[in-house]
Amino acid sequence: MSHSKNPDAVIPRSILVPFILVTSLFALWGFANDITNPMVAAFKNILLISNFESSLVQFAFYGGYCVMAIPAALFIQKFSYKKGLLMGLFLYALGCLLFIPSGWMMEFWAFLLSYFIMTCGLSFLETSANPYILALGPEGTATRRLNFAQAFNPLGSITGMFVASNLILANLNSATEAERIEIQKNTPDAFTAIQKADLGVIIGPYAILGLVVLVVFVIFALYKLPEGRNEEDHDIHVGRTLGRLFKNSRYIWGVVAQAFYVGVQIMVWTFIIQYAGNELGIDKATAQRYNIAAMTIFVSSRFICTYLLKYVSPGGLLGALAVGGFLLTLGAIFIHGMTGLYCMIGISACMSLMFPTIYGIALDGLGGDAKLGAAGLIFAIGGGCLMTPMQGAIMDLPAFELGGMVLSSTRASFFLPALCFVVIASYGIWVKGHKAIVKQ
Repeated sequence: MSHSKNPDAVIPRSILVPFILVTSLFALWGFANDITNPMVAAFKNILLISNFESSLVQFAFYGGYCVMAIPAALFIQKFSYKKGLLMGLFLYALGCLLFIPSGWMMEFWAFLLSYFIMTCGLSFLETSANPYILALGPEGTATRRLNFAQAFNPLGSITGMFVASNLILANLNSATEAERIEIQKNTPDAFTAIQKADLGVIIGPYAILGLVVLVVFVIFALYKLPEGRNEEDHDIHVGRTLGRLFKNSRYIWGVVAQAFYVGVQIMVWTFIIQYAGNELGIDKATAQRYNIAAMTIFVSSRFICTYLLKYVSPGGLLGALAVGGFLLTLGAIFIHGMTGLYCMIGISACMSLMFPTIYGIALDGLGGDAKLGAAGLIFAIGGGCLMTPMQGAIMDLPAFELGGMVLSSTRASFFLPALCFVVIASYGIWVKGHKAIVKQ
């Protein structure tokens, strides 16, 4: 298809409407991600489980991305980006609506299954939408176009955080974990009633979200999306494609960097509540407002960094921001009081550019291999499902002694995000040194 007479146009007028429609999905899955992060702390309190057990919410949530990424890519290759988007919206809505029977059952495993099905849908959406945005317009501005589309993802995230803070966390029973243990011991029926009411508070927003996603499904079913570059090839050549991808070091290390990026993002945004509560005694609803502040900074930084890509190489900017994220994480570990929390919030400014930039760099020049290549990058989102329980397990340990200094397990657990930034910085610096990456 003809995109524009101007090869430098980021969003040619001919693709404006489909671009807007698909970009709206970035906000939609951002909402799902960030209404879910605070639920780790919520389920821990409601069900009286450990940090490790409650972090299984993230294991189930991001596990769906892992399991479904490759099948989603094969589905899209066989059919089309549009059918991939429709399948994603269907599974997304189904997972949300399954929260209703999960609440009736009052079983943690049922909620985990609902999260898993929901994110199987998100895996379809991300495996479809990200490469479709790259393929929808001129190839020369693909990375900038994806960064612009991804800039709307945090808008959905902020909305999800706001709903989590004001419609869920603020409306849960105010009894502390210690008080709940006492109620469970002395009056089990009263404890069950509190649990049932709290789970009902969680169910409502997810059920409404499921209905909203069904409406979006109908809109996409009725609208005729244009084909992207290389979409006309529906033959599946998995072996040959994987062979080419595994020989592409920029792509392979991009998948590794993406796994560590998603891991650090989910760890920082999930456990900022525990950091604020355990280190500063801040209640969950108030702590979630600091998470909203972090996301607001993330949004602002995303737009700024997208603009800077006109003048700075993607690898160079990625490396610099990763170094900044590493230093701020060390600040959150070693600096006590509100300054440490402010360092935690500041990490979001450094993370803002990372996902779409790693994505764009890794897929640059892959042509028709980008569909299966995109699946590898979505598969890498599984970094969040593995690293978050690891950090939760560290938090469950006693305090650590480090060179005569005593570090709480909460602070010590953030060495794991710091390590992630080292990997990301290494990839950005390595990419910058390779002439194959053209400044977008």
